[in-house]
Amino acid sequence: MGKPTGFLEYTRFLPKKRDPKERIKDYKELYLYDDFGENEIQIQAARCMNCGIPFCHNGCPLGNIIPEFNDAVYEKNWELAYEILISTNNFPEFTGRICPAPCEASCVLGINQPPITIEEIEKNIIETAFKRGLVKPQVPKFRTGKKIAIVGSGPAGLAAAAQLNKAGHWVTVFERADEVGGLLRYGIPDFKLEKWVVDRRINLLRDEGIEFRVNSNVGVNISVDELKNEYDALILAGGSTIPRDIPIPGRHYKGIHFAMEFLSQQNKRVANKEIKFDHTGNSYKSGEIWATGKHVVVIGGGDTGSDCVGTANRHGAKSVTQLELLPKPPEGKNEKTPWPNWPMILRTSTSHEEGCERKWSVLTKEFIGDEEGNLRGLKLVDVLWENNKMTEIPNSERIIPCDLALIAAGFLYPQKEGLLEQLDVELDERGNVKTQGFQTSVPKVFAAGDMRRGQSLVVWAISEGRECARAVDEFLMGHSLLESKDKSLLYLED
Repeated sequence: MGKPTGFLEYTRFLPKKRDPKERIKDYKELYLYDDFGENEIQIQAARCMNCGIPFCHNGCPLGNIIPEFNDAVYEKNWELAYEILISTNNFPEFTGRICPAPCEASCVLGINQPPITIEEIEKNIIETAFKRGLVKPQVPKFRTGKKIAIVGSGPAGLAAAAQLNKAGHWVTVFERADEVGGLLRYGIPDFKLEKWVVDRRINLLRDEGIEFRVNSNVGVNISVDELKNEYDALILAGGSTIPRDIPIPGRHYKGIHFAMEFLSQQNKRVANKEIKFDHTGNSYKSGEIWATGKHVVVIGGGDTGSDCVGTANRHGAKSVTQLELLPKPPEGKNEKTPWPNWPMILRTSTSHEEGCERKWSVLTKEFIGDEEGNLRGLKLVDVLWENNKMTEIPNSERIIPCDLALIAAGFLYPQKEGLLEQLDVELDERGNVKTQGFQTSVPKVFAAGDMRRGQSLVVWAISEGRECARAVDEFLMGHSLLESKDKSLLYLED
């Protein structure tokens, strides 16, 4: 433990954010590091209490060895901190930017003080490691001769590829879009994750021997049978891509779009790409989507909806409103979700700070349009929740102006047409790929990430990819030396 009294001497401190009025003019990351360097992050690491039972381990889906890398940062041993972090997390530069940090919610210090800035420490470890030249391609010293195909290059597919390549297998990743990264590339806005961060990691994986094939839609322009015959194992990591719709009157009007259409288009603009194909590789049916000068309503109160808010503000929307069907969560502590559970509390994102009217317990009843077929408003009604049942409040119906409605109501399940139908894999009751130990009902075919567990966090996708890789390695070789979350603490015994 670096400093036993650190948690008593220091408080939580994070880098300053750029002024909202300035940052909505571009798509750069939000934080300033002028007054937040290695000394400041060392102080934050000193707050870690090195608890007898570090609940942050369980709070992190990856099982990151948090107290140990905090101690290494406090001692300014960046090489050791990097080695500890990378032993459980393939992509800390992603999670350090976009993870909601369930580990911090489980921090013991967080019971009565602000928790450790674990996510910021994680981000600083990996960025310092890159700056100091500690991150280098790790090419396997031997190859097993086994070939593995991975369908999908999101965080689950990339994590599985990295781990299996490390085990010495030949790995090929198939991506149906024009670039690698999945939703890291064409879902998460650049102001949260600039794409040079993704490119840097992809280039490193290429240098380590992983092959990436883009514009490769398995089941459409890539034969499923050829993959099954050519490769020793196949991993399905295509994500949960079918969005939840809102089938109410007026759904046909122009100006109603799924959130991912809107977000992926903007990511393409930032990358100076032609707005022709969406993140799934299909042609955009409704042309370019702009929020400029429009009354924008985002239907859905989650992170994707928040990303739409930030993007609409950068477009110069006339107004931005975000609707949530569920009740407004409490501010601060919530007795119904006590530590160390993930707290259901009111959260204000950086996008909300930039300008947004938020409404809770609101149901969208109807899309209102004009004679030319354009969206002009939304009919809303307030609802009351009692015993998990929703009832409409009488006389609360009203119509608000809306020229652009963005549906951010989550995702249902993976696309069944093409790959899944041709493989004829068994699905579970929710429509996701059913597995046992990550193995599907089809021999030598495995699944990981949102395609298997349903819509979830990037950190869960990375964890899924890692665990699936170990299962594939054991399937091919009869044993595996790859790390597992359940075995992550073995690192400390080496």
